[in-house]
Amino acid sequence: MPSESPIVDPLAVAPAAFALQDFQRMMEALTMCIILHDADTKSILWANPSACDVLGFTLEELLPLKAPDMSRRSHEYRREIGRQWLHGAVLHGTNVVEWCYRAKNGEEILSEATATLVKLAQQDVIMVQFRDIAREEQIKREMKRLESRLKEFMQDSDEGVAVLRADGGIEYISDAGRKLLGVRPGQPTPGSFTALCEPESREELRELLTLALPDAISFPIRYQIVLKNGQRRWHHASCRYIEIENDLKGHLLHFRDISDQVEAEDARRHNQAALEYLARHNAMGEMATAIAHELSQPLAAIRNFLEGAMLRLNSVDLSTAAARDNILWGLGSAARQVDHAATIIKSVREYVVKLEQTETLIDINETLNDVRYFIELKAADSATRIEVHHSDDKLMVSCEKVLIGQVILNLAFNAIEEMSGFTATSRRVTIRCERVANTALITVTDQGGGIEAGQHERIFDGFFTSKVSGNGIGLALCKNIIARHRGDIWAQPAASGGTSFCFALPLVKNDS
Repeated sequence: MPSESPIVDPLAVAPAAFALQDFQRMMEALTMCIILHDADTKSILWANPSACDVLGFTLEELLPLKAPDMSRRSHEYRREIGRQWLHGAVLHGTNVVEWCYRAKNGEEILSEATATLVKLAQQDVIMVQFRDIAREEQIKREMKRLESRLKEFMQDSDEGVAVLRADGGIEYISDAGRKLLGVRPGQPTPGSFTALCEPESREELRELLTLALPDAISFPIRYQIVLKNGQRRWHHASCRYIEIENDLKGHLLHFRDISDQVEAEDARRHNQAALEYLARHNAMGEMATAIAHELSQPLAAIRNFLEGAMLRLNSVDLSTAAARDNILWGLGSAARQVDHAATIIKSVREYVVKLEQTETLIDINETLNDVRYFIELKAADSATRIEVHHSDDKLMVSCEKVLIGQVILNLAFNAIEEMSGFTATSRRVTIRCERVANTALITVTDQGGGIEAGQHERIFDGFFTSKVSGNGIGLALCKNIIARHRGDIWAQPAASGGTSFCFALPLVKNDS
């Protein structure tokens, strides 16, 4: 029988030993910088091309070099330090150190160097792998410097930064944010941001926190919080959802205190309301003077008719039809004068009775008609002629009818007062209503002496006046009212030599 070949276990075969030359050939193919040292003497045995290129030495030049020849001339890079580092790899298998090599041209290369003990067939060697970390160290220094700057800048910043969870809990908050929440140094951070908010603000913020806003969309929000000392503060914030991998996830809130701004807005609204209330009643004194003469006539006639009726009652025979008719005629005439007086009073009451702030869509021509009666009453005292020119088209504007009527009255009354100092034949005030581009333009023109050059810009400022006894509040109110209605008001010389006071309001689109 033929003899059987023995079965060989591959695992039992001794692995082929790698010689130093074999190891070197493998290292030559690497782009990483590698230097081989003798494990006993620590002398350089070999370096791969990458290491030679970085250090600028040929292999022949590199072999006899010692630590002082190729390291920074500094205490921490002495030869004995280098030998200790290499010997640490012999003892422990590997050792990592930061080492600053010096190239042939003198350039210093800060490196992370890893020494690893490698056991070869003929001898043990220490393989040193090193890479340039100067750029990394520079970036680290810049990052540290940037971080320090940011901390300094944020220290006195008036804007807080917080990351909130969907339940309103605080995931992160900056130092400035803690200050805005009234948290003093050393005090714990509140567990919930929304719990600090007033109920109305709390619900609005909670609703926003339930949204995972896509594409980094930022939403503005204003809320009121209650500090630990009970003080209420207003914040304005922008909120957007963030999701930083392995770091933070939630809603990023940039917030700042706007309490002073809110208080200023409230004060401004209060002053605005006071001015508008004054505007609604400012003409009453003017109207009272204007209608005094108009009312005196029907009141005097009523008295005469009643006195005449009383005399007839005492002196005539009431049994005759003629006597009764005479008395009834006098009483009827008195009643008609009472109706006339009532009409005058009613027209004033209807104009000023509506005090609430409501904007409505009106034709500015109608507003001019509403105030025309009072303008003509005022003009009658000084025998001033009033000419009113309406627009052929409707000029629809959104406004508070009473306030815009007040502006027309103020401008017209001023023009009438201006004309009182001129001869009767030249006393004329023209009021024109027309469309100019996309605005309704009202122009009140007098035939007076005009305004001094340089005063046109100041004439609508508070308390400016050219009248000896005036306080200028009328024109300041006009400017305030027109500005609130998104319009413009100005004064300009008239072609006739007087002054034109003009204001324009934006027309409502698609008006008919």
